[in-house]
Amino acid sequence: MYMLKNVLRNLSGKPATRLYPLEEREPFPAYRGVITNDVERCIFCNTCARICPTDAITVDAKAGQWVYDPFLCVYCAACVEKCPTKCLVQQPIHRKPSVTKFRVLRTGTPRVKKTATAKAKAESSTKEKPESE
Repeated sequence: MYMLKNVLRNLSGKPATRLYPLEEREPFPAYRGVITNDVERCIFCNTCARICPTDAITVDAKAGQWVYDPFLCVYCAACVEKCPTKCLVQQPIHRKPSVTKFRVLRTGTPRVKKTATAKAKAESSTKEKPESE
């Protein structure tokens, strides 16, 4: 008798779960979601890759490649906080389910550092040369 009461209540009542693809839940306040990189502002300094506790980010400064593995990421936001140019952003959206693993590859133009000899040449050409007597 006790079980019959529960069965009837569950059959006639509202479902306890959401119909996921049709009904999506709004993210909680301060939800840390999918990481995106504005590669045009990225200087490929490798700070995000060094600070990442799960090694979800790899940076190749010479090739100008930023690679992110969302399946390794724990959404700690350490990379977003430490980025010096603030090109990394966590958007408050849920990552869609996937059947296959993938990695996010962003390619940009790496910043070229001036070498010490190039700087010295540039400085010497801009200085006024003393006139010979």
